[in-house]
Amino acid sequence: QIVDMNSPYQDFLAEQTAEILAAFKPVDGIFFDMCWDQPSSSNWAVDAMVKKGLNPQEANDRNRHAHEVAIAYMKRFHAQVIASAPNATVYFNSRPLWNLAEEVPYLAQVEIEALPTGGWGYAYFPTNVRFARTFGKPYMGMTARFHKSWADFGGLKPEAALEYETSQMIAHGAACSVGDQLHPRGTLDPAAYALIGRVYGRVAAREPWLEDATPVTEVGLAKPSLGGGTTQVNGVDEGATRLLTQLRQQFDVVRADGDLKNYRLLVLPDGVALDAATAKRIEAWVASGGRVLASGTSGLSADGTAVVLPSLGISVAGQSAFSLAYSRPLDGFSTGQPATEHVIYDRSVRATPTTAKAIAQVFEPYFERGWKHFSSHFQTPPSKGTGEATATLSERAGYISFPVFSGYTQHAQPYYRELLRHLIERLLPDQLLRVGGPIGVETSVMRQPAVGDRKQRTIVHVLWYPADRRAPNIDLIEDVVPLHDLSVSLRHPAKPTSVYLAPERTPLAFDHRDGRVETRIPVMRGHAMVVIE
Repeated sequence: QIVDMNSPYQDFLAEQTAEILAAFKPVDGIFFDMCWDQPSSSNWAVDAMVKKGLNPQEANDRNRHAHEVAIAYMKRFHAQVIASAPNATVYFNSRPLWNLAEEVPYLAQVEIEALPTGGWGYAYFPTNVRFARTFGKPYMGMTARFHKSWADFGGLKPEAALEYETSQMIAHGAACSVGDQLHPRGTLDPAAYALIGRVYGRVAAREPWLEDATPVTEVGLAKPSLGGGTTQVNGVDEGATRLLTQLRQQFDVVRADGDLKNYRLLVLPDGVALDAATAKRIEAWVASGGRVLASGTSGLSADGTAVVLPSLGISVAGQSAFSLAYSRPLDGFSTGQPATEHVIYDRSVRATPTTAKAIAQVFEPYFERGWKHFSSHFQTPPSKGTGEATATLSERAGYISFPVFSGYTQHAQPYYRELLRHLIERLLPDQLLRVGGPIGVETSVMRQPAVGDRKQRTIVHVLWYPADRRAPNIDLIEDVVPLHDLSVSLRHPAKPTSVYLAPERTPLAFDHRDGRVETRIPVMRGHAMVVIE
């Protein structure tokens, strides 16, 4: 059962909070958990909605009221804690991170709860940390020592998995939190704390290269207007994070109507709705030197029949009549894809280049598969080429005519990634970071300012912890698999004085040419930190 915050329970919780604040004055902080926007049809909720002129019968009105109740009690409890202990931290957990812009006044920090084997998956943290860190608040990752999720007593996470999860956190500039739950006897599990201690010892050894470090990014990934929940990300978010990570892009998750001055490329994934004012601002930013890449219905009018970003250089004629189609790369396609018809498993927008250039052509199937017409086991084969494009490129904009990001989540079609790679390589030919190795390698770039005797330095994090799908909802990491002779190329105009691996301070040979630092990691086991001073 979920407690109704419309009820007198809210006052009871305020009394409990006052008791805690008095008994432990001054408290270090209060952590309120499970603070959902909880729709309710209780008598208290119905009366409150009626007084506000809302209709309790309408789901949208119930959701709106639930959100207003949550914001009101966050404001109430935050003020209560700060009045008792002005320096205390206050945090409300289980909130949709998409609401941060409204809620940061009531938060001392942002915590990203993500137990990858407990329902969140390994895409949740890297997606949401890139949004949370843009608000200027301290931020941390929160995992747990359990094999599955909270209260999984007797379930101990493999050390390689906890090492990976904390490595992800520090690679993105986040502090680390590893949770546990106390046995009813009030005793700690020595094995659990030995595990946490070993992993935290590894983090502690790296702290000199983590303190005051901030992300270096050049791509802004626009978050769709409707984000994922508090324990999962939606398909667009997950696909975009996976694709951009696999392409070694350094990106933040941003609002399309936010400030873009720190980014060179804005990615509008699949279905980002743009009002007229936002579209105008993006076009002005593109005219001043920015680049934009859109997919699906992003950059189009609400009915999908007009283009609201002229820089895309296309015209559109609504959605395709076919639920899937095929794409053939045209001359100049750079990523080595064979010149054949590659299946696109998702319905496309009918897009035709005007001032842009087509880089891949649409081939339609012979017919839409149905009860009257079908061919063999799966989709209908390709018939003939059309004048429409799967992907286009103009001087400062790229466009993919189908939902490539959510589609990648569903189908993991490598051709989707290669289309995206081609566009990004043309729009950002001098991308910030290039790293060799398997597709699944993760990277980040952090920078520490000069402080005292410490010079300014840039840290490239490289992570490789392959997971196995061992159960329907569990990706397990038990082994740290070494990688050898990994190339690293970072755009860095000034020639560095030294390049080395931290924390061992192992020197690395390097070249500096054409404004880039080129080096190689001889061997890495899970997580390498390349320091450029």
